Amino acid sequence: MEKGWIKIQTYTDAIRGEIDKQMLEENGIPAVLLNRQDSSLMFGKIDLFVNEKDFGQAQRLIQENESEENEN
Repeated sequence: MEKGWIKIQTYTDAIRGEIDKQMLEENGIPAVLLNRQDSSLMFGKIDLFVNEKDFGQAQRLIQENESEENEN
């Protein structure tokens, strides 16, 4: 990963990672998913990275999104 980017979340579910990535981008925060899952066995981790300057806001948005989903 390039300098200045920091891992904010790790997933085992590719869809959950993509949902959070899209939500961040919709809120003006560039995000990158690094998928390290084995393509045939679907195990492993998927890491979500954001720029260091966006870390606090991104973390807040992810937590709010998770809270809203848990309420439903």
